[in-house]
Amino acid sequence: MLLLWLGPTDMAAIFVIALLLFGPDQLPKVARQLGEVMRHMQNTTQSFMLEMDRAAREAEFRPSIEPEEHADVTTTEASTSEDQPEAGSAPETTYAEPPPADEVK
Repeated sequence: MLLLWLGPTDMAAIFVIALLLFGPDQLPKVARQLGEVMRHMQNTTQSFMLEMDRAAREAEFRPSIEPEEHADVTTTEASTSEDQPEAGSAPETTYAEPPPADEVK
């Protein structure tokens, strides 16, 4: 990524400095180690991004309220025109009884 911002002159200057610092014998070893570190960083970043993407997709598909657990409130609608509420009023709400303890998971 950093290499994209460097021109040919900058790359040549870095090579000469590295050659002076490490010498011609050590330079290939240093370059190999640097490549291994860069590869490890890329693999770690990629696995992190895949895990975050998987978690985001999982959270997107998970319902926020489970219907079976929170089914204690039900709404009933009127069956005839004379029982229907006036315009703008809320429908009648009834509360369902909780299931017996032996039926709960």
